[in-house]
Amino acid sequence: MNLFETIEKTEHEEIIFCHNKDAGLKAIIAIHNTILGPALGGLRMYPYATEEQALTDVLRLSRGMTYKAAVSGLNLGGGKSIIIGDPKKDKSEALFRAFGRFLDSLGGRYITAEDVGIDVNDMEYVYQETENVVGVHQMHGGSGDPSPFTAYGTLQSIRASLEKKFGNQDVGKYSYAIQGVGHVGLELVKLIHAEGGKMFITDVNKEVLDTCKQQYGCEIVGLDEIYAVDADVFCPCALGGTVND
Repeated sequence: MNLFETIEKTEHEEIIFCHNKDAGLKAIIAIHNTILGPALGGLRMYPYATEEQALTDVLRLSRGMTYKAAVSGLNLGGGKSIIIGDPKKDKSEALFRAFGRFLDSLGGRYITAEDVGIDVNDMEYVYQETENVVGVHQMHGGSGDPSPFTAYGTLQSIRASLEKKFGNQDVGKYSYAIQGVGHVGLELVKLIHAEGGKMFITDVNKEVLDTCKQQYGCEIVGLDEIYAVDADVFCPCALGGTVND
């Protein structure tokens, strides 16, 4: 990857590579646009196969956050950050506090929150080093886990899409292919179940799939089969990049 040629095309303002050997930190912060305000976007922890894959992901995600903030009418820009590592075994207080110090050095140009592989407890460690964090525990005045709010926003988007396509917002009348039932996907399953909608689901986590089947009546399909099920609405709630031009 030609780095400067790439960011010229994506129009990123700044990319910060963060490394702390003692804490085992390898992270990238991407600030795409701050015209409307400081960049906002979550922190993702994932065992990327290559550093180029990690960079591609953070550039794509941060650019998307710029548009999300703009269409929502927020005085915020777009950013994102990633930590290269396995969230099941590589987390530590030292890791997140080291990341927090890098974040704090940006002077408020970028504000982070939870994303894939990150929870409220992880954010608490980051918060010990910087105030440029949202989604911390309610005891600190934060909103806590943002997943239920993200899922609720997704449900409202579904309603608007149903109105546009079918002329009504009756969620229970339609079927849904939900790709990924992690933090956000699981909350969306609960909301659609409450509305009476039929759901097809897929995920790499068999345990959560079984839970969704038993508690919410979901039909489990394979990772590749989710694209071909006979559903009215496709809900990509996994890592992203599954919908292309």
